[in-house]
Amino acid sequence: MTDNTDDIWKRAEIESPCIKICVIHPESRLCTGCLRSIDEIGAWSNLSGDARKAVMDDLPNRTKLITKRRGGRAARLKG
Repeated sequence: MTDNTDDIWKRAEIESPCIKICVIHPESRLCTGCLRSIDEIGAWSNLSGDARKAVMDDLPNRTKLITKRRGGRAARLKG
């Protein structure tokens, strides 16, 4: 039997875009998993349906704000 606790958090409102990869990008200050800001994550449960929808609609536009690392230590050692 699997223990799926995700059902506990289901509600009849816009669901969170959280994918359980919670890492804040240092430059954009967005979560690399869901692309929400720290403020949006903290306020999510208190946001109106319209405010949540506005955030959800904007998420695809945020992917370009997360810049990829350029190789880290290995890239620096090559140079």
